[in-house]
Amino acid sequence: MDAQAAGKPDGPSAAGVDHVNRMDREAPTRPRVAIVVRANLALLAVVTCAVLLQLFGIPLLLQQAGPAVLWLVIPLVVLAPMHWGLIHEAIHGQLLPQRRLNESVARMLAIAFMLPFDAVRFGHLMHHRFTREPFDRPDVHDGTTQRLRARLRYYARLLGGLYAGELAMPLLAFVPHRYAHRLVAYAVGSEGPVGADVQRLFVGFALDPARRARIRRDWLLSLGLHAVAFYLYGAWWPVLLVTMYLRGVWLSLADNLPHYDVRLDEPGRARNFRVPSFWQPMLMNHHLHQLHHRHPTLPWTALPALAHDTAATASNASDAADAPYFRAALKQFGRFGKVR
Repeated sequence: MDAQAAGKPDGPSAAGVDHVNRMDREAPTRPRVAIVVRANLALLAVVTCAVLLQLFGIPLLLQQAGPAVLWLVIPLVVLAPMHWGLIHEAIHGQLLPQRRLNESVARMLAIAFMLPFDAVRFGHLMHHRFTREPFDRPDVHDGTTQRLRARLRYYARLLGGLYAGELAMPLLAFVPHRYAHRLVAYAVGSEGPVGADVQRLFVGFALDPARRARIRRDWLLSLGLHAVAFYLYGAWWPVLLVTMYLRGVWLSLADNLPHYDVRLDEPGRARNFRVPSFWQPMLMNHHLHQLHHRHPTLPWTALPALAHDTAATASNASDAADAPYFRAALKQFGRFGKVR
């Protein structure tokens, strides 16, 4: 349903969308690559253990060993992109071959991350369809607000604000339709050649009864799960809160990074980065984000080979040069991005 909603455009702005995605359509077509189920199951096992440790294991260990176990927070934070990466693969139908199982596993992963699966799936597919359109430029100051206020809002988004917004997003499913309509329409806006279509699609999603019901259900399950966890932590509850916040910061930084200050004529309107090989499975090759945008149906395991082929056919060395991932992440704090 969400994939269809964010699929082929209709109406008078279809030509504008064709212009937006022209570079992606001109990318060479590649044969479909099979999902490496073993790799996904291995990462799924790692993330499942991490979730159980975060919610139930650490509070029990704190009672036995005290502060000595706080170092376990570090691997839990480092595994945040892998947790999101598995959800991301499922959004594109690349986690598991069985469609229902693919969605069910992703929904459980999202509940454990306190993310509203239906909303993040729809938002992500819209991001692919309308990359770097006005609603999708959090790094750009449009000049309509005071610059200092805009900068503070941008920094807040980088430092966990995106994740905080996703935590609160399910509340829209409890709001009466007329208020949800106004809030979503205002938040998304209608700027740009396809702005009216973008706004219409987001409002339509927010008012859909079936999706609202699923979002309410999943949010209540997330609240119940984490309420139990906070109870188990007892006096150590700030440890869980800080862990969740740090994981949210990583998610917020990584979300903006591949599109920060990207030109509108860059392929996929995204960038690739380089990381040591150790980080590739941890990030699920999120650093090859431009390739993902140009070939969104490829599983994450296929991206390094594609990157190698692309580098081999690059016209010069500068075409194949990618910035270091973590250094680029820090550069986001330097200044606003631009539209050019």
